[in-house]
Amino acid sequence: PQSLLQAYAKFSGAPLTVNTITNSWRAPKGDVPVLISEDIVISQPAKILNFLRKQKYNADYELSAKQGADTLAYIALLEEKLLPALLHTFWVDAENYCSVTKPWFASRIAFPLSLYLPGKMSREALNRILLTRGGPPLYSLTEVEAQIYRDAKECLNLLSKRLGTSQFFFGDTPTTLDAFVFGFLAPIYKVCFPRVHLQEHLKQLPNLCRFCDGILTCYFRLTASGHSPAGQDTADANLQKLTQLVNKESNLIEKMDDNLRKSPQHPPRKLKTLKLAAGGEESSPLNRLSP
Repeated sequence: PQSLLQAYAKFSGAPLTVNTITNSWRAPKGDVPVLISEDIVISQPAKILNFLRKQKYNADYELSAKQGADTLAYIALLEEKLLPALLHTFWVDAENYCSVTKPWFASRIAFPLSLYLPGKMSREALNRILLTRGGPPLYSLTEVEAQIYRDAKECLNLLSKRLGTSQFFFGDTPTTLDAFVFGFLAPIYKVCFPRVHLQEHLKQLPNLCRFCDGILTCYFRLTASGHSPAGQDTADANLQKLTQLVNKESNLIEKMDDNLRKSPQHPPRKLKTLKLAAGGEESSPLNRLSP
């Protein structure tokens, strides 16, 4: 949802500022993403989009009624056919979850919630998949997994056919549908997973890859390395500060070591041996150890 909302804000010109938090429970409604505008707090992506439209930040001004209907149909297709595979790729596939998703999310969550929340989100993703796609005739998890990936690949093929050679789905201007498609495809396209069956299929559709690359370049200013120029400058500045801090600490340790070496040396003092009284023997209170 975050990438979807950020893309829509870029397309519609909404002055959106992203603030990162390490504990979702600190959010006004206990969930993320959340939009705060003066005294108004909105927490669901669909409601956030509606609020932006009411504030005259609408990416669909130039769409016809038919194009508006097509937008709703394709969004429903994404949520029904592609979302289950996206959830499985990130949260249910054991190899992807253990090597990418869990460490990634845990690194952004404060301890001790970092030990609990990723597992909770994984279980919720699995339950959602089974509740929506686990009915007859699909009785086993293996059958469900095979079906959701077939549906996802079919969805990607339909999106590729609909996009064709155009820059965006409705011409030369991005709309709500472009924001939704980008929000679903960009994580699959850019995250480096050990198991990449869905990613491999996406990369076989060059027009969808160009679609993602074009939005990242034009609206998020990402370079070939995947970092924005400003982000790279920030990373370099942080690295420089860290290096300076390490050098200062190293110099301080050297000075402390020199001072210790120059201080007068005294022979070590002998410590009195404390005797531990066995059970049933009398001893002073100082020599007793409580269990």
